[in-house]
Amino acid sequence: MLNQQTIEKLAALKLNGMAENFTLQLQQPKMNNLSFEDRFAMIVDAQWDWKENSRMKRYLRDAKLKLPACVEDIDYKTHRGIDQSVMMRLIAGDWIKNFQNIIITGPTGVGKTFLACALANKACRNGFHSLYLRSPGFYYQMALSRNDGSYRKIMNKLSKTNVLIIDDFGLAPLTDPDRRDLFEVVDERHGHGSTIITSQLPIENWHDIIGDPTIADGILDRLIHNAHKINLKGGSMRKKHSTLT
Repeated sequence: MLNQQTIEKLAALKLNGMAENFTLQLQQPKMNNLSFEDRFAMIVDAQWDWKENSRMKRYLRDAKLKLPACVEDIDYKTHRGIDQSVMMRLIAGDWIKNFQNIIITGPTGVGKTFLACALANKACRNGFHSLYLRSPGFYYQMALSRNDGSYRKIMNKLSKTNVLIIDDFGLAPLTDPDRRDLFEVVDERHGHGSTIITSQLPIENWHDIIGDPTIADGILDRLIHNAHKINLKGGSMRKKHSTLT
């Protein structure tokens, strides 16, 4: 009876990991051979693991990644211009701590979004907040926030996110509000967060797609000079993995 009350109190305190491990220990008589210190350490470790797993799940849910991609599943065998040694350094995560960016370019279907989501997934697992946005959705959210008065709120959210993905950049020429919003976000994040940009367009064409030369200079200066550049090549990975003929 006393043990059940203890379990209920642990659950009420939201110490679910401790409650689960204590219950498990009660079901295993051999645990009685261990010292109190060892058993208590196991209970504390279980709570630590439970909390870390809960945090990781929350970060991954909040990131809203388009694909359930993991760095462990990156295909290095298909020749796409991926340098495995470069990827190993990026997977280690120092680029996030140093507020560096990643720019992934290449033709449609070559795996840009997968790579971006895989790196953001790893960032979440390492304790960093991430967020995925397609560029049309990004511009739409920024325009909407100006109309409903939530502009400062969304700017604060974007500026505090450790890793921000802007996917499919350059699908269409930017309007004046688009490029101004992009500049504000890039400027707020410069030196405070890391940004992953994917685009079908080579970097040398970004100036034209942004439009205004002064704003384009400001955006590219903050994005490119401290960025790891990955230029993917080859055919569509979607076609390769399709089950249809």
